[in-house]
Amino acid sequence: MDIASQARLLVVLLTCAALLCQAQERDYTVKEEQPENIRIGNLRKDLDLKLDPSIRLSSPLQFKPVYKTGDVPLVRVEANTGEIFTTNHRIDREKLCSGVFAEKRCYYEIEVAVLPDEIFRLVKIRFLIEDVNDNAPLFQSTVINISIPENTAINTRYPVPSAFDSDVGINGIQHYELVKSVSEFGLDIIETPEGDKWPQLIVQQNLDREQKDTFVMKIKVEDGGNPPKSSTAILQVTISDVNDNRPIFKDSELEVTVPENAPMGTSVAQLHATDADLGSNAQIHFAFSNQISASTKRHFAIDSSTGLITVRQPLDREVTPVHKLIVLASDGSSTPSRATVIVNVTDINDNVPTIDTRYIINLVNGTVLLSENAPLNTKIALITVTDKDADLYGKVACYTDHDVPFRLKPVFNDQFLLETAAPLDYETTREYAIKIVASDRGTPPLNTSAMVLIKIKDENDNAPIFPQPEIQLSIPENNDPSTQLIKISATDSDSGHNAEIIYTLGPNAPDGFNIDRRSGVLSVGKRLDREKQERYSFTVTARDNGSTSLQSNVTVRLIVQDLNDNSPAFTHPEYNFYVPENLPLYGTVGLITVTDADAGDNAVVTLSILNGKDHFIIDPQTGVIKPNITFDREQQSSYTFMVKAVDAGQPPSSSYAKVTINVVDVNDNRPVFIIPSSNYSYDLVRTTTTPGAVVTKVFAIDNDTGMNAELHYSIISNIIITSRVSPRGLFTIDKSTGNITLQEKVVAADQGLHRLVVKVKDLGQPESLHAIALIHLFVNDTVSNATFIQEQLRKSMETPLDRNMEDSEVTPQTNGYVIVVIAIIAGTMTVILVIFVTALVRCRQTPRHKVVQKGKQSGEWVSPNQDNRQIKKKKKRKKRSPKSLLLNFVTIDESKPDDPTHEHVNGTLDLPVELEEQTMGKYNWATTPTTFKPDSPDLAKHYKSASPQPTFQIKPETPVAPKKHHVIQELPLDNTFVVGCDSLSKCSSTSSDPYSVSECGCQGGFKTAGQITTRQVIHNFLFKPTHTSPNSHSPCCPMVDVKLGGMWQLGGRGFSHTDKHVYMNVIYS
Repeated sequence: MDIASQARLLVVLLTCAALLCQAQERDYTVKEEQPENIRIGNLRKDLDLKLDPSIRLSSPLQFKPVYKTGDVPLVRVEANTGEIFTTNHRIDREKLCSGVFAEKRCYYEIEVAVLPDEIFRLVKIRFLIEDVNDNAPLFQSTVINISIPENTAINTRYPVPSAFDSDVGINGIQHYELVKSVSEFGLDIIETPEGDKWPQLIVQQNLDREQKDTFVMKIKVEDGGNPPKSSTAILQVTISDVNDNRPIFKDSELEVTVPENAPMGTSVAQLHATDADLGSNAQIHFAFSNQISASTKRHFAIDSSTGLITVRQPLDREVTPVHKLIVLASDGSSTPSRATVIVNVTDINDNVPTIDTRYIINLVNGTVLLSENAPLNTKIALITVTDKDADLYGKVACYTDHDVPFRLKPVFNDQFLLETAAPLDYETTREYAIKIVASDRGTPPLNTSAMVLIKIKDENDNAPIFPQPEIQLSIPENNDPSTQLIKISATDSDSGHNAEIIYTLGPNAPDGFNIDRRSGVLSVGKRLDREKQERYSFTVTARDNGSTSLQSNVTVRLIVQDLNDNSPAFTHPEYNFYVPENLPLYGTVGLITVTDADAGDNAVVTLSILNGKDHFIIDPQTGVIKPNITFDREQQSSYTFMVKAVDAGQPPSSSYAKVTINVVDVNDNRPVFIIPSSNYSYDLVRTTTTPGAVVTKVFAIDNDTGMNAELHYSIISNIIITSRVSPRGLFTIDKSTGNITLQEKVVAADQGLHRLVVKVKDLGQPESLHAIALIHLFVNDTVSNATFIQEQLRKSMETPLDRNMEDSEVTPQTNGYVIVVIAIIAGTMTVILVIFVTALVRCRQTPRHKVVQKGKQSGEWVSPNQDNRQIKKKKKRKKRSPKSLLLNFVTIDESKPDDPTHEHVNGTLDLPVELEEQTMGKYNWATTPTTFKPDSPDLAKHYKSASPQPTFQIKPETPVAPKKHHVIQELPLDNTFVVGCDSLSKCSSTSSDPYSVSECGCQGGFKTAGQITTRQVIHNFLFKPTHTSPNSHSPCCPMVDVKLGGMWQLGGRGFSHTDKHVYMNVIYS
């Protein structure tokens, strides 16, 4: 070999060593003789093959075993899963590894290629074949003859010919025993360092050939399998005369070498043995033991006389590199000597390398068909080179004989992958004939070669190309269906079918768009609505008609142009607002919200009021509604008008909404007593009156509505005018009905004229209003002296409400009562003081946000008054009421009705005046958002939802004093009053809820306590007079359960308890 060839071979070997780490090996263990389809393992799982998602595979993952041509597959690998199973060809360890000694392992090897090329790897799998107990141990002969001299000493041992078992390990021979034994002999087992078990016969008694010269027994051999296998032989012992020395080998163990090409008859080893006996007992006979294999016996021979071992048949190191010979030397005695000879067969370069080509890509007519688009490192075939020689003679180099775009990549010591090393081009080279050469390192080297034929297949390797990456289009909305937008075109550098282009819409294309597959004309098949979608973005795909089609995409962006095709839209078709009657001029009422789905000028909306301009104004842009009038709920409780919204489109579009503004009551009227009609009236309470009986009642009305008209009665003072004895709480009043009842049984000290100061107050917010009336009760059996009673009434009117008449004249009994009262008052004041201090401390600890929450609760149904100036004006007018302590009587004129069972009554009623001036509560809507106390009834139940209104907050344009803030409350549209009249007054109802909706015939309420100009509105009322005690000494007035607005004007006579029904014509303002 020249220097260049040697250098090239060295480079190839170094490359193989460098790339050796890229290969993988995997070991499995399988038992022999397994049936078909027994699972051995999972190659994919055991190799921990995890696919990289970024690697795009040309084909699914596949496992392909690479067998040598003519090999019988002993295992099967599932191509898709990598699972390994046994085949119908059972694995026989004894046949597969016939030349392997028991101490060595038996392996079966295959190679598996992991495809496709993007993740290719070659895996060498070694299967360790485990032995099973499929062979029974057998003796060389069914009859074993042993000769023992008669002078053998007790406990002398004689070897018994061993049995042979093809199995190894625990499945090999484990035990010997005598089945039909005699007392003269026993059996023992000796284990050699190599693991062999030799049976030995032990003499247990003295022998005497003259008495018995033959013993017949049965010996059994058993292996260690589960279940164990065994066999037996006849052991015949013959007693002979004495030969008491056996041959002795000079070397009991000997190791020699012999070349594998040694000719027949070549001496291998010379054994020497000596015997101390004489004569025939000293003649030594050499022979091979039965324990050596039959193959070894065929290759070697031994001279029985000289002990020379020679070659009997040609040796082959590649078949059996080592032979183990066991030689017996016998002098005719029954105990031969043993010697072991190890023969190592040395190698010579007598084998030419072989090339085994196993194709990863399937052949077509003996040729590999490879696409020109095959990527680099595409695996084509697995090249396995072998040389049966050893050491340097077995080292083989593999290479190609000329430059081609392919290379041999080492994966194991003797295996190479043929793969692509450069891009392929069908137009340049259409086929390749690759010569692969394998050469060993002998002197001279031996080599061989093999051919691989590869044809290149043309592919569709050019994709269509668009002239631009993006197409911009626009179209007015409301277009005609099937409108053509543009013709899209692309080009393809290929020819034939590979250049035919088909156009399709991408997966993100919306419904309604179409494209002609051949011409590329893009059209829209539906009317576009800009308000639903203004912009469209989708892809168009151009795909060629190749067998493996290629494609490219272009993005189409379409803008829909706006037209004025939408009218302004109110958030609700009808709006309901609630404002307090003291809302200042130009205060904010509420906000109208309107939208327009168009864009640009088409969405610019202007608002205007159609039929309510005299009372309200609206901001054309913001939609804020403000009043240009002051409200008076008693004059008008609601306003309704239409609002028009017009956009700026051409032509313009408009829409309308209905607005209702409800005026909410403010607590600006005091309660007014109807019963009693005069402070000079009195009632007789007889001393026999039963406790708990109603002695009289009071009744008052309030011109306000809702909680502002809810009244509670209480007795704030009680004195006896005609007696010096202090009262003892004889009378009580029902806070809701006004009924005054007798609390205890009347005693002598209780007789006289009692004066009760009764207070009635409403539950209005933020501050309740009240009125006071005097109730006189004359406790006696009869009215005997009317003048005396009138005089006492006069004294009562002159006596301050909180003082007794004759404090200077106090009797002892009165003094006792005073002491008790003072003690009670002192205790009560102490409790009140403690409660007041506790409440004061807790109120100061109350977080400020609770006030804001109250503001939100009260602001849910009214708009705040931003200026309390108008309230102050009303309050000033209220103070003009007379301050006289006297109440005018009601004068009633009677007129005969047409119906004899009813009477029409016309009369004039001057309402009672408060006995003392009551200051109106001051309330600023702008600074105190709380409208009602937390325990007040929920007014929301008087409302019925019309349409919700979003929360808003704006700054009104109303001129206000400097440094004052204006807050617009949240005004929900669902605070619509649902009652049968124009207020929240308590009407006659069968409902248990005093604020439930009911039918009533009331109108308005009392506005002031003094004279009011009447309006000419007449209503007929049917009064059912309540039963009044006949002891009453004042005109009896009807119990009116409705609140009437304005001043009563009645004509006729007074009512009595005998009147069943009374009709009244009421003129009120």
